[in-house]
Amino acid sequence: MDYKPTIEDVAKLANVSIATVSRVINNQGGVRKITEEKIVNAIRELGYIRSAVARSMKRKETNTIGIIVPDITNPFFPHVVAGIEQKAREKGYYTILSSTNESPIIEEEIVKIFIERGVDGVIITTANETGNHIKLLQDQGIPIVAVDRAIKNFEVDTVLVDNVNGAYQAIRQLILQGHEKIGIICGPQNTTPGRERYIGYKKALEEYNIPFDSSLVYQGDFKENSGYKGALHLFYSKNRPTAIFSSNNQMTIGCVKALTELDWKLGEEVSFIGFDDVEIATFIKPKLSVVSRPMTTIGEIAFQLVYERIHFKENLPKREYLLTPELKIRESCHKI
Repeated sequence: MDYKPTIEDVAKLANVSIATVSRVINNQGGVRKITEEKIVNAIRELGYIRSAVARSMKRKETNTIGIIVPDITNPFFPHVVAGIEQKAREKGYYTILSSTNESPIIEEEIVKIFIERGVDGVIITTANETGNHIKLLQDQGIPIVAVDRAIKNFEVDTVLVDNVNGAYQAIRQLILQGHEKIGIICGPQNTTPGRERYIGYKKALEEYNIPFDSSLVYQGDFKENSGYKGALHLFYSKNRPTAIFSSNNQMTIGCVKALTELDWKLGEEVSFIGFDDVEIATFIKPKLSVVSRPMTTIGEIAFQLVYERIHFKENLPKREYLLTPELKIRESCHKI
């Protein structure tokens, strides 16, 4: 295991006493600003994390679970968090929720704060699948469960949905209804759901011998505005699609807004299927067809995994759950 810097290392580098370093990291005041800046710079240079010393002794549990999500405005995550919190309360645990806005830098800062707060475990949907900050948690012996997005190069428990099959079933449905010009608004290809849903799209086209057309692909970012822009791109494409697949709920909202403004008649001129059920799906006309995920169940499983890891430690093998999504066909699909 790599060497972890200590408070003594910080004091030595900053040329101050250990007591002075302790006053700064515990926000006790009474330290000159120039001295405080030297200490803060030393902490950053060494990568010191306050709880490293405490964790070298027998660790006391705090009965708290840290939750990190990339975008709390995405309706998917509140449902997942609700599942986590329900199971956590049953076991006497509390949760701390933080959102990264898809920023690996913010994510690393949150990880360090969670370590300082002494959380017993972390459930994370990472903004960076190869983030080195995951190692910070492992070095501190904090169990990690990845949700929705896999984490490369690290042995962690994972709860995912079969994105490839979910997207495949959606595109297959459109093909069976006679559509061959099927547009897709993709998610980021450096994320598990973005990459796998695009694979499912291409897999269906290939199996039904429909030529791939790059002009029918718009690269979005899982946010509403990219769904809006994606619909505009497809509408003005020379090979305008007769059907659209949106790779997540927020892009679906943006896409539907654009379709309305363009007067591109949903369910008549263009068929539509989105990934994830959204609140508006059954409120608007026509009702939206979607690939639905068991969101609350994902959260419940994630908590159970982290709870077992906290109490059984290394005695458990790596666990991976792959849940099956459900294709819900409503009014936004039509046959050609």
